[in-house]
Amino acid sequence: MRVPDACRFTGISRSTLYLLISRGEIEIVKVGAATLVLTESLRELIERHRARGGKPGSDTYPPHKPI
Repeated sequence: MRVPDACRFTGISRSTLYLLISRGEIEIVKVGAATLVLTESLRELIERHRARGGKPGSDTYPPHKPI
C-alpha cells in the first residue's frame, strides 16, 4: 500500500512511518517513484507492539519530562 494508506492503517504519522522504515522495522518496495509499504510488514509491526503493550511508534520519541 502507499505511504498515506499505511499511515491511516496504523494510525501513525508519516514522519514516524519513515523513521520506522529507516530502522528496518517496516519493509518497503520502490516501484518507480512510488514507495509501497508491505501490508504484512505493517501487521507484524502492530503485533510486535501489541505484544509489548504499546502502539506502533510509541517508543520512537522520548517521553515528555514533567515541568
